[in-house]
Amino acid sequence: MRRASLKDRIPGGTDGRRMLLIGFIDKTGTGLWATSIALYFTYVSGLGVGRIGLLVGISGGFGIVGAPLAGRLADRFPLTRLLIGGQLLRAAALLALLTTDTYALLVLYSAIGAVPDRGTNVLTRLYATRVAGSDRVRYQAINRTVGNLGWSVGGLGAAAALSVATSTAFQLLLAGNALTYVVMAALTLRCAEPQAPARVAAGADSAPGAPDRRPASPWRDRAFLLFTANESVLSLHDSILQVALPLWIVHATDAPVGLAPALMVVNSVLVVLFQVPLSRFGATTDAARRLLTPLACLFAAGTLAFAASAAAGRAFAIVALIGAIVALTFAEIVQATVSWELSVALAPAEAQGSYLGVHALAPATQRFAGPLLLTGVISAGPLAWPVLGAALVATCAAQNRLVRRTLSRSSLSVPVVTVSEH
Repeated sequence: MRRASLKDRIPGGTDGRRMLLIGFIDKTGTGLWATSIALYFTYVSGLGVGRIGLLVGISGGFGIVGAPLAGRLADRFPLTRLLIGGQLLRAAALLALLTTDTYALLVLYSAIGAVPDRGTNVLTRLYATRVAGSDRVRYQAINRTVGNLGWSVGGLGAAAALSVATSTAFQLLLAGNALTYVVMAALTLRCAEPQAPARVAAGADSAPGAPDRRPASPWRDRAFLLFTANESVLSLHDSILQVALPLWIVHATDAPVGLAPALMVVNSVLVVLFQVPLSRFGATTDAARRLLTPLACLFAAGTLAFAASAAAGRAFAIVALIGAIVALTFAEIVQATVSWELSVALAPAEAQGSYLGVHALAPATQRFAGPLLLTGVISAGPLAWPVLGAALVATCAAQNRLVRRTLSRSSLSVPVVTVSEH
């Protein structure tokens, strides 16, 4: 029997593969710019640290509205048109930074660019959800792996440019990222509009004269809002790895400071190697829900290993931190798989974009609140890690019950229609 080719193993056909290429280009450009944004505003715009922090904070705050806004628009307009518009707006906002050193304008252009930047994440995920059908979890896993590779390539390119550290080099990095958005828009023009899921129109099958129900809204769906809130807690692995790890190594362990970047490489390698293979364990809604149990175990193991790393001894601290990163990296992989499947399964077909847009607020909330929480954990000392672990385990259990109850209630009324059933 002939083994499936690489093309055959990627869901979504030609358009799915083209969107993976677009995602790779997107993350490559982001890797070029994200690692040098602060230095650009320092060397090119002449801003101080405080003003740069305020600029990034304001633009990030504006960016939060991009996800729910893009999701709502996606229920009303073709995805490809929205993607092209968002990509071109991102390019225009970046290039506008080259035209001024006026602080108010720099803040304005950064904020304008942040909105489509966050919104594009929702739109590309929704496109993948529709084009890949029942293989959406595998497709998202491949997409995440490709994105990690793109980010690495962009980061290496930025490192080479930053070794020069001139205004021209920073301006070229910015222009290079803007160019990637134009290339992405051109490629998106060649992508067919994916078929939207079969709509279960509110009131469509009701008797003549019967009042129509309002369209489903995630803002009126308390179960989905609670699901999203739980997701923001379960996304804490991101802040643990990005923020807590280096601070904990420096302030609480005998491990060398250089261990932090080495462990981040371990994290990236493990995600690239295992995200796709492990995605098959969450290929159905019920399978994804059951993964919340091993996810709880991984969180418990990782946080306990962090606590243990504070014990005396350099070698023991290194071993404990390696164990913590391995456990939390697999927690990251499993949580991503669970999140992809369950968020789609809980979203009504007629409002899929709006629901996924609101769901995207979970990682945004975590990125804002996570660092504050984790610095508190570090200040409290080793005993705070088991407390955090217990909270994560309890959240996994609560999420399991919530999803089971919500899906059971849906199956007793209107069948849940997902993209794999159109």
